[in-house]
Amino acid sequence: MSMSYLDLTHSTVVYSSEAKGAESKAVDVLIEELAKRTGMVLPRSYAYPAEEEAVIVIGTAESVKQIGGISFPGPIPAMEPEGYALRSVMSKRSGTVFIIGADPRGVLYGVGKLLRVLRWGEKRIGLDSELTLTESPRFPLRGHQLGYRPKNNAYDAWSVEQFDQYIRDLAIFGANSIELLPPRTDDAATSPVMKAEPMEMMIRLSEIIHSYGLDTWIWYPNIGRDYTDPMTVKAELAEREAVFRMLPHLQHVFIPGSDPGTMEPELLFTWCEKVAELLQRYHPDAKLWLSPQSMNDDPVRWKNAFYEQLKTEPDWLGGIVFGPHVDETLPILRSIVPSRYPIRRYEDITHSFHCQYPVADWDVSFALTLGRECANPRPSAQKHIHNLLAPYAAGNISYSEGINDDVNKFVWTVQDWNPETPVIETLREYARWFIGCDQEEGVAHGLLALENNWSGPLAANDGVETTLLQWQQMEKEASLQVRNHYRFQMGLLRAYFDAYTKRRLFYETELEYRAKEVLRDAKSMGALAAIRLAEQILDRAVTEPVAQDYRRRCDELADALFASIGYQLTVSRHFAIARDRGAFMDTIQAPLNDACLLRVRFAMIREEADETRRLEMIGELLNRANPGPGGFYDNFGSSRSSRRVDWGPGWERDPGSLSSPRIAHAVYLASGSLPEAKEKALGGIPLAWIQHVNVMLDTPLLLCYENLNPSTDYKMKVAFLGEVGTGAHKTSHVRITANDDHLAAERVEVPGGTVTLYEAFIPGEIVRDGVLKLAFLRTKGTKRLNVAELWLTPIT
Repeated sequence: MSMSYLDLTHSTVVYSSEAKGAESKAVDVLIEELAKRTGMVLPRSYAYPAEEEAVIVIGTAESVKQIGGISFPGPIPAMEPEGYALRSVMSKRSGTVFIIGADPRGVLYGVGKLLRVLRWGEKRIGLDSELTLTESPRFPLRGHQLGYRPKNNAYDAWSVEQFDQYIRDLAIFGANSIELLPPRTDDAATSPVMKAEPMEMMIRLSEIIHSYGLDTWIWYPNIGRDYTDPMTVKAELAEREAVFRMLPHLQHVFIPGSDPGTMEPELLFTWCEKVAELLQRYHPDAKLWLSPQSMNDDPVRWKNAFYEQLKTEPDWLGGIVFGPHVDETLPILRSIVPSRYPIRRYEDITHSFHCQYPVADWDVSFALTLGRECANPRPSAQKHIHNLLAPYAAGNISYSEGINDDVNKFVWTVQDWNPETPVIETLREYARWFIGCDQEEGVAHGLLALENNWSGPLAANDGVETTLLQWQQMEKEASLQVRNHYRFQMGLLRAYFDAYTKRRLFYETELEYRAKEVLRDAKSMGALAAIRLAEQILDRAVTEPVAQDYRRRCDELADALFASIGYQLTVSRHFAIARDRGAFMDTIQAPLNDACLLRVRFAMIREEADETRRLEMIGELLNRANPGPGGFYDNFGSSRSSRRVDWGPGWERDPGSLSSPRIAHAVYLASGSLPEAKEKALGGIPLAWIQHVNVMLDTPLLLCYENLNPSTDYKMKVAFLGEVGTGAHKTSHVRITANDDHLAAERVEVPGGTVTLYEAFIPGEIVRDGVLKLAFLRTKGTKRLNVAELWLTPIT
């Protein structure tokens, strides 16, 4: 123990008898949270103790003056709104800690900071070193969306008490805003795990948020059928009036332009004026915010029409929101939005692919198993995304679908308070406060290790096994209380899951190689016998599975997480509404090789009566990726083919990939969404289609091939992936040019929900100096262009 250690185990909490609201709540937070962790209930007092003992003084700069005997060391420093000053003063036998807030919120955040730096244990509270801090938040908006609806992977299972604790946790780390959802959204009305009726829960949460002195926001989408219909307008306004009237506290309402919602901008602004008038009838100081999120059939036309409406600068508008499906970069949006309006970030910190900020170059094995909404601690990436765009907004209230992004929430909250805070400092405070002082370093570095598990190709990542060993040692050495803490269990589950996935990847890849070895011998053993034996080999992934101890531990942890925090990791056992809504334990066994493709081809071969043709079909299968001598083949989801792609600004400068290509995933193709006849017509779904390259809107996909033969013509075949879903609004049109002036295709139609194989002729005469530069440009339709494979085959 250092000479500067201050023992606060038997300290008295001193505060003003006039303290109320967030200031009084801050005292409760300090005493209650320390009691949970140490078993010590610190006594309270309105006056400085007569006897010399440790003291924690709490209050605003004004209220502490009302406490007799208090002497702050030096003048109280100047503080910005919500700021605080922390000072520790040692005396001969004890000491005093001062928590002085610029205002009641500042008192709460000062208490939160003290709690995060204290050392604690059973019947023990102390400070390791002298405390001298004066801090104020860098950004005025710091918060998260906590939606009580079935689509979320945990929140709908929470009690009022669990929400209260989580809101308190966020406030301890500096959050000042919580965004709620109304009872009716683009979702089912209730779920089997709900503890309360949605409107009742909304009212209770508003009261809880207010009790901590935080702001209540509502995300309120427009999901009525037709807002040109007077009856629809009347019904929608009546619903909102009821919500606004019943909510006791409300400061802001955020209406997304779409996702969901289909209104044209002129109608949207007219509607919002009506909502704003209604809002201020019940909450006179409340503001209405609006986002240019667009999922329209013609997103460019829609956003331009939105900006035209924005030029009128309506007085009812409180600010603009930047989030998913906003098709401008944040710096450009800031230059467009009139300066009178602040911009709030609505960042997607919860999803891993098919989202605003997908994991960069995520291995397809993780995409297939962990899915879009898994436990996803990404502390370093989230800090980078935050800081890159921070100067252009007033802060962030994140988009969240549940508990899976818990670490990311706290990283964003701290970065919104101070972007210079190192990630490791936040992770240490997170681990120390939520899990235990003894686990501080292990858990902090363990969370960083989980992020590094996702770096680069899984097969080449030798850190995955080490990460598991580290978490296993922590599990072995930890107390029962630590092992049962849901935040520890979430990290432990990911460590086991990642290692299990890597072990299966090696095993199933080897099974595929062995199956193909048998197919190469089909001529001698017969085609039908060969495919029968190949299927038996592939079946071993199920009949002779590997690493079942890892799999069992994952199941145990999933059940424990559902019991403790309502984390819904399966549809059948935990009531998740769908696999892509966080139920990644339902996809833990997703095939990691091309077994699905092979089985479709095997069925097609069996339908062929002629042995010669069957053998030919096996040869075609084995040579599927062969472009022929002198040809070129690329799977753009692979690291090998990445050298062909012009990556533009790249992830470091453009993490949202609004101006850069990125690796994307069409996991829907592996989920059996295609009709059997269509899958058969395509010859099966290879993994090469699941992981592909993707560009947005008017960003071209630029590819470069070298060492071609100018005296040879080439046949080009391209595999385009349609967007999730079907219908005309999901179709995109693509233009292809070669070496700038040769039009390889004026318009390729790529329907949604399937794969389009397109062939074009590339004359050798345009291949100057052996170089071929291809440009793919989306010209119309859905905003994403997806390219999976390309073959360049010499025509002889």
